[in-house]
Amino acid sequence: MKDIEHESGVYHVTGEARYIDDLLVNERLLYGRVLYSKVSHGKIIACNIDAANELPGVKAILTHKDIPGPNQMGPVIHDELVLAKDRVTFIGQAIFLIAADSEEIAIEAEKLIEIKYKELPSILSIKDAIKKGKLIQPARKIETGDVDNSFSKAENIIEGELEIGGQEQWYLETQIALAMPGEGKELLVYSSTQHPSETQALIAEVMNLPKMEVEVQIRRMGGAFGGKETQANHVAIWACLLSKATGCPVKVRLFRDDDQIMTGKRHRFLMQYKAAFDKRGIIDAIHVVQHTDAGAATDLSMAILERAMMHADNAYYIPNMCIVGKAWFTNLPSNTAFRGFGGPQGMACMEQIIDRIGRMLKKDPADIRKINFYQNKKRNRTPYGQKVENNRLEPIFKTLLKTSEYKKRRTEINSFNANNEFFKKGMAFTPVKFGISFTTSFLNQAGALVHIYKDGTVLVNHGGTEMGQGLHTKIGQISAMELGIDIKNVKVNATTTAKVPNTSATAASAGTDLNGMAVKNATDKLKDRIGKRACEAFNEKLPKNGKRTKATDIRFANNTVYDLAHPKRKTAFHNAVLDAYFNQISLSATGYYKTPDIHFDRDKGKGKPYYYFAFGMAVTEILLDTLTGHFTNVRTDILHDVGDSLNLRLDIGQIEGGYIQGMGWCTTEELKWDDKGNLLNHSPDTYKIPNIQDIPKDFRVAVLKGYPNAEKTIRRSKAVAEPPLMLAFSCWLAIKDAISAVHEHQIEPMYSLPATNEVILLSIDDLKKRISL
Repeated sequence: MKDIEHESGVYHVTGEARYIDDLLVNERLLYGRVLYSKVSHGKIIACNIDAANELPGVKAILTHKDIPGPNQMGPVIHDELVLAKDRVTFIGQAIFLIAADSEEIAIEAEKLIEIKYKELPSILSIKDAIKKGKLIQPARKIETGDVDNSFSKAENIIEGELEIGGQEQWYLETQIALAMPGEGKELLVYSSTQHPSETQALIAEVMNLPKMEVEVQIRRMGGAFGGKETQANHVAIWACLLSKATGCPVKVRLFRDDDQIMTGKRHRFLMQYKAAFDKRGIIDAIHVVQHTDAGAATDLSMAILERAMMHADNAYYIPNMCIVGKAWFTNLPSNTAFRGFGGPQGMACMEQIIDRIGRMLKKDPADIRKINFYQNKKRNRTPYGQKVENNRLEPIFKTLLKTSEYKKRRTEINSFNANNEFFKKGMAFTPVKFGISFTTSFLNQAGALVHIYKDGTVLVNHGGTEMGQGLHTKIGQISAMELGIDIKNVKVNATTTAKVPNTSATAASAGTDLNGMAVKNATDKLKDRIGKRACEAFNEKLPKNGKRTKATDIRFANNTVYDLAHPKRKTAFHNAVLDAYFNQISLSATGYYKTPDIHFDRDKGKGKPYYYFAFGMAVTEILLDTLTGHFTNVRTDILHDVGDSLNLRLDIGQIEGGYIQGMGWCTTEELKWDDKGNLLNHSPDTYKIPNIQDIPKDFRVAVLKGYPNAEKTIRRSKAVAEPPLMLAFSCWLAIKDAISAVHEHQIEPMYSLPATNEVILLSIDDLKKRISL
C-alpha cells in the first residue's frame, strides 16, 4: 500500500493529465490579456483606448472604474490594487484588462493603447528602503536571555552582513484561470491556485458577490512552490472581471516572460548579525536584524518574515538571542511565498555564523555544529519559548557522519587541495530543523467529504490542492488504509469550494497532516456506522446462546469487515456497504481536523507555533575551478527525517527535488534588475534554474528509519515538502570551503547567496588582494 506510484504519473507521461489550459470550453471562449505598467513608479497622466476598442475581435477593455466591488486584492492587508488608478508602483502592475476572440487580437489591442507617465523616484533595493525609512509594516522582535550582558563578557565576537537573493518559483504551468458565467450571478472559476477558498473570497469581494455564487475548482497545478498561494488570485480575479463584462467564458494565461515580470519572488534579505562564542565554539549570544524586501504590497511578507525569525536559530540552542525583523517597501512586484516561506533565509544567516566561527577557531564547522545542536533534556528551548521535542539531530548526525565517510573524505580533500593550485575541493555538513504548522494558528484546520458508493468504491473530497507533490496520492492511501480496502477502489476528486468550504492554503508543508486527519475523521465516522451494522448482521445469524460480536471488535482490513474476537465472522467490504445502504444508513460523511495545542503571542514573541519539527542533514562535496568559478557537485549524501513514511517513493522525490531547487537558489538563480526596476532575466534563456548537469554526480538519499512521528499525527508520518530545500546549504558552504582553501583557510572569504560564478571569482580575487596586504 505504501509503495505506489503518483496517482497522476501515468497521465503525466501519456499526456492525459488535464490542466486548465487543456479544458475544452465552447466557441464563445474569449482570451484575456493584461496591460501592465512599464515604469516602476509614476503618475498616469493620460491614456487612450479608443483605437484598441475599435479593433475587430476586441470584446472588452476594462479599467479600475469597471470593478463592481472594492479595487483591492491584498490577501491579508488590503494594500494591493486589482487595477492601477492614477499611479503605478512597480513594473508589472496591471492597468487595463483586454478580452478578445484570440490571443493575437488581444496582443494587437494592447499595442494600440496609449499611456503617458510622469516618472517618479523609485526604491529598488533594501538599502535604499532603509535609507528612506520605508517600512511596509511595523518591525517585530523575538528575544530570549540577556544579549547585551553576554556580549559584554564574550571571549570572541564576530559580526557582519549577509546578502541573500530572491528566487523565481518557475512553475512549469504559468499563472492561469478560466472564468465561466453560469445562471444569474454564478461564476465557475478554474484557477491554478494553492488556496481555492481565498481565491473564492477575493473574487466574491471584488465582484461584489456572496461567496455562495462563486465556485473555485482545481484538479491539478503544473507546479506552484508557493507562487500560487496568493498571486494566483490576481489572474482569477482578472478573468472574472472580463467574464462578467462580456457574459462569456474568459481564459487568462500569462506568457512566461510576463509571468516572471509581474509576479513576486522569494524574498531578498539583508542580514546584519553579531555573535558571541567561547574558545570551544559554543555560541552564547546572537543579535540579528533581518531586513527583507516586501515589494510594493504586503502580501504574505509579515508571515514570511515571522518564519524567518523563528528559524534564525536553525538547529542550534542559543541561550541569549535577539531577532529583529523589518519588511521594507520597494517599487518591485510584491514578493510572496516560496518553498520554505522565510525559513531558508533565516537559516542561511545562522549557517554563515557557524561557518565563520569554525574558520576563526581553526576547527571543522561540522564540529562546531555538533556542540551547538539542540539537546534532549537540556538546552532545548527555542528563542520563542517552544521546547524541541522528539529531537532527531543526534541520530541523524551520527549516522550520516558514518555513511558519508565524512572524516575520511575531509582528510582526502585537504590532501587534494594541498597538491592542486587551480582546482580546489570543498565539503560541508549542514542540518535542518524546520517547524511544521502555519504560524497563524487558526489556519491549522482542514475539512473533507467522503462518499462510499453501493459497490464499495470511495470518492474523497478534501481542501488540499495537488501541484505535483503527491498530496492526492497520499490522501488516497490514507483513505484506503483507514477503510481497509485496495487503493484502486479509492478516487480523490478535484478540489472545489463547492464540496469543502473555508479551507486553508496547501502550504506550510501541512497539506497531508491537515487534510489527511480530516479524511481520517470522515472515514472513522463511516467505519463506525458500517461497523455497527455489521455487528448487528453478525449477531442476527447467531444461535440463541452464541457469543455475540461487540461493536468494539469490528475491524476493517483486506477488503473485509470482520470480528477481531471471532475472525470467521466476516463479510466483504462492498457487501457490508450494501447492507448498510439497505438498512438506511448514510454512506457519506464530512470530516474535520484542527491542530491541537499550538499558539503564538506575536506581541510577546513567545508560544508554541509548531506541532512538531522535521529534521535532516546533508553532506555535499564540490570541485571548484578557481579560474572560471565553475563548480561540479561531486557527491551529496542526505539523511532526512520523514517519520513513518506514507509513501517512500514520493518522499524521496520530494527530498531530491527540494535539494536541487535549493541548490539553484544557492548557486545560479540570480535575479537582476536595472536602475529603472526592469527585471533583466525574465525567461528560461536568461534565468538559470538547475538542469540535469547540475545534479550531484553521486546522489545518495536516505530516510531516517525507526523514528516515527508523535502518535497524534497522521499515521505517524512527517511533512516532507519544504525542509529538504534547506539541505542545499551544504552545497553553498562547500563552495565557500573550496574558496577558503585557495589560501589554506586563513582568511574569511567575502560571500553571499547565491554563490554565482561572479560571486565566486570576486571572492577569490578579494582573498588574493587581502593576502598580499
